[in-house]
Amino acid sequence: MPKSTKTSENSNKPFDFILFITVLLMLSLGIIMVLSASSPSALAETGDSYSYVKTQAVSAVLGIIFMLIISKIDYHFYRKFYKIAYWGSLALLLLVAIPGVGYTANGATRWINLGFTTIQPSEIVKVALIIFYATYLPDHKSELKGLLKGFFKPFLILSPIILVLVLVQDHLSASLVIIIIVSIMMIIAGTKVKYFLTFGIAGAGLGGIALMLMAKFTEKGAFRIARLTAFLDPWKYAQDEGWQIVQSLYAIGSGGIFGARTWSK
Repeated sequence: MPKSTKTSENSNKPFDFILFITVLLMLSLGIIMVLSASSPSALAETGDSYSYVKTQAVSAVLGIIFMLIISKIDYHFYRKFYKIAYWGSLALLLLVAIPGVGYTANGATRWINLGFTTIQPSEIVKVALIIFYATYLPDHKSELKGLLKGFFKPFLILSPIILVLVLVQDHLSASLVIIIIVSIMMIIAGTKVKYFLTFGIAGAGLGGIALMLMAKFTEKGAFRIARLTAFLDPWKYAQDEGWQIVQSLYAIGSGGIFGARTWSK
């Protein structure tokens, strides 16, 4: 099929309203949560309870516009750049380690300073790796049933990304999200589920032990141990790591599951 015909067919496909409405609903819920969580601090810091949610709303509108534009691009177009997506992801994650480029907040260096704003490379990497594996897995479909090439090889390719996220950025949550995304893509592409139930669980256990040892003997990830300790005994750490848990218990204790009703005359 000629490339021009394929592109034309993609642009003429019917609009997926169900997916679009789902995105809008999730986006709206996120904005409501931002308003609920940020309005007191926004009022105290800026004098406007809606200052943070306004920024979030503007970003949401821009995101919707870009989403609609990108949806018109034939997805086959991205196949050409799947290797660039992988190596570019690795380079982006390493950029934060360069003094003057990386931006540190709350003790973590996970952002790139652009001068007028900051960006978090891990968010771009999530999309880039979807492009990479969406091309790599179909191109190696005949190998996916095997243990070595179908299970270990895709994760071996992913391991440099995860190592940079954990060791350089100390960003475990992004690592877990990326691993889950790649795992789901592998299963859909044809990797056997039993490999995840055996070697996957064993690998997760070893990874957890490695993180605990790293947190114990180095400064990397020490805050995770503190959070776990605070979770087990929040009242002992009520003024620091356990503060949020204690406040949650207060809220449930006073309002129950459905909240407290305020009566007015």
